[in-house]
Amino acid sequence: MRLLLVEDEWGLVEALKAIFTKENYCVDICMDGEKGLDYALTGIYDLIILDIMLPQKDGLTVLKELRQVKIETPVLMLTAKTELEDKIAGLDCGADNYLTKPFQTGELLARIRAMTRRKGEVITNDPGWGDLTLRQKTREIICGTASVKLGLKEFLLLETLMVNSRQIISKEQLIEKVWGFDSEAEYNNVEVYISFLRKKINFVGSQVQIKVNRGVGYFLEMTE
Repeated sequence: MRLLLVEDEWGLVEALKAIFTKENYCVDICMDGEKGLDYALTGIYDLIILDIMLPQKDGLTVLKELRQVKIETPVLMLTAKTELEDKIAGLDCGADNYLTKPFQTGELLARIRAMTRRKGEVITNDPGWGDLTLRQKTREIICGTASVKLGLKEFLLLETLMVNSRQIISKEQLIEKVWGFDSEAEYNNVEVYISFLRKKINFVGSQVQIKVNRGVGYFLEMTE
């Protein structure tokens, strides 16, 4: 799952980046509102964590502009303000939830899980497809009694294919989701990691296959 963190307190940014990485979330970081808006407008994120007090453009303005162009990504507002009016303003602008600083790590992670569950298309509790289960905490794939650990990019690729199993995912979409929209990754990067994934899926004896529709993208299929 890919998160966007828009926050200008460097100490908090470093701490949250470490926490999200440990939880197997892929996170992009912006430290001002203008850049945060540019990233958020790509629409590639599963959730946006947005501070209210930001340089160049405040969080409420960023949120208003996102909702005006129909970007419906769930947004968790972070604020040091505790006044009821600020919370109401954030919710009225289109925020899905808010958290007041300082906060406990456990509460932040619980809110992220709850918000992405409500989105409907993101599965956070060990997603599965066919005879495969993707264990998020340990970054393993499991088939029956066999298991194998995945690298982070392998994990993110398979997660993306699993939670979007009703559609074909293009290489462009996979690059944006796994490497980030401003990454210099190329199509052959996707092909290499798809090859790694196929070998590990075969290793655990799964009947799941990663198929390719030439010129369109990748999808999952069960063999007979």
